[in-house]
Amino acid sequence: MALTKEKKQKVVKDLEEKIEKQKSMVFADFSGVKVKDLSELRKEMRNKDCEFKAAKKTLLKVAFDNKKIEVPQGLEGEIAVGFGYKDPFAPFKILNDFSKRNEVLKILGAMVMSPSGSMDFFESEKVITIAELPTKDELIAKMIWSLKSPLSGFVNVLQGNLRGLVLVLSQINPVK
Repeated sequence: MALTKEKKQKVVKDLEEKIEKQKSMVFADFSGVKVKDLSELRKEMRNKDCEFKAAKKTLLKVAFDNKKIEVPQGLEGEIAVGFGYKDPFAPFKILNDFSKRNEVLKILGAMVMSPSGSMDFFESEKVITIAELPTKDELIAKMIWSLKSPLSGFVNVLQGNLRGLVLVLSQINPVK
């Protein structure tokens, strides 16, 4: 069913609002993905302060043109955009994990807001590489573990001497 002019304008306005408040956008071809799987993906994205929006390429192009952002080349198939609002790399990870479970979804590329305010485009291979990196929380946990590890080893060594002393004393005078 064809969209009316008013509906198209509403979709473009909605896309412009999402483009305005995003920190990153991941483009994906969702041709052949089941509706149930898309609903699951949308729910997962919402839980991580992201959003997954399907849009016609022409309407997406109009929204990008209105925001003076160059549309990436090579967007083929049915296009959807994963918007990251708080963590710019959350949609990278979510869509990459989903594409591993559902091989029909293909990541086409991403755009990330740089500190200077311009949009940087990443090819699909780079998006997947970034998605495979550990999260900030995982890196912090690894760093804390590496700082804690020598201390816990030192404590174990000191406890070993005390255990040995207690064992020797218990052999000399057994407790009854």
